[in-house]
Amino acid sequence: MATKPSSEIIRDGLWTNNPALVQVLGLCPLLAVTSTVVNAIGLGLATLMVLMGSNLAVSLIRNFVSESVRLPAFVMIIASFVTCAELLMQAFTYQLYQILGIFIPLIVTNCAILGRADAFASRNAPGPALLDGTMMGIGFLAVLIVLGGMRELIGQGSLFVDMNLLLGPAAADWVIRPFENYPDMLFMVLPPGAFVGLGLLIALKNDIDSHLEERRKASEPAPVASGSKRVRVTGHVS
Repeated sequence: MATKPSSEIIRDGLWTNNPALVQVLGLCPLLAVTSTVVNAIGLGLATLMVLMGSNLAVSLIRNFVSESVRLPAFVMIIASFVTCAELLMQAFTYQLYQILGIFIPLIVTNCAILGRADAFASRNAPGPALLDGTMMGIGFLAVLIVLGGMRELIGQGSLFVDMNLLLGPAAADWVIRPFENYPDMLFMVLPPGAFVGLGLLIALKNDIDSHLEERRKASEPAPVASGSKRVRVTGHVS
């Protein structure tokens, strides 16, 4: 299988084939924990770590695993990296780990991670596989942060609440409250708000893609009609 150019792998992960906005995979944790930015970053970083590690490991063993045990082997690799992420969060961000709860171990069942291991890492060298995992993870993290920021800002009128749970006491004063006496909009903090927010992000991406496609078509030269010939006319026509 021919390896994609690095620029195409980066573009796929961040935009063209974004796991949340295009593949629409891994939506259960994405919708469940994005009520605040800090929750979104915590889950996104854990997912990024697992994607990078599992893609690299799957690529390294791709020539030594038979087809009959390929998927179980991938799941075992992913579960190992998820366990590492859990232990790291318990050691350094225990309160955030408790808030995220079951959604950290559920990363094992994230279809986006298993899908990249099967569709890309198992068919490419370690370098491109690691790059693919990194870009897919960053793309997923970016959507989590944007959705978390949208829900926190509209729902509570604030941004970066409880960032100290992730970055320590130095981030305790990072809270931004742009509105005075903001009436909380509970709808955006609850699960229905997550669906609405994600739908708006997907619609925005599709709209941007449509405008880019129109601009690309407008910049292309007009096609010459098939069968037309240039005719040279000489002499005097009366």
